[in-house]
Amino acid sequence: MTASPLSDADYQAKTRAVLDHIEVQVDAWLDGDLIDIDSHRTGGLLELSFPNGSKIVINTQPPLQELWLATRAGGYHFKYVAGQWLDTRESQEFHALLSAQASAQAGKTLRFAPPV
Repeated sequence: MTASPLSDADYQAKTRAVLDHIEVQVDAWLDGDLIDIDSHRTGGLLELSFPNGSKIVINTQPPLQELWLATRAGGYHFKYVAGQWLDTRESQEFHALLSAQASAQAGKTLRFAPPV
């Protein structure tokens, strides 16, 4: 897997869009009374706190141009490859893995989609 080269500005824009989109989705679920996930963002770090006390942390890693995901099941590192964020170990797509892990931690199906 060869990462797509990004300028620092492109990396910042792409990761900011991912974090923004996740926050919008979580807010929509709260507004729709689907699930109460608290989100807290500090710079390039977004923490999602689930009703059962578990957390998911998404963190940008500018020096490596990676996006990191920490869940109950473990930690994952993603590189930007051919228009999507792929896990460096198994090439899983970021939003698919985030959806699966968030669903497991929430006890209900949650789907995150990439920003358009």
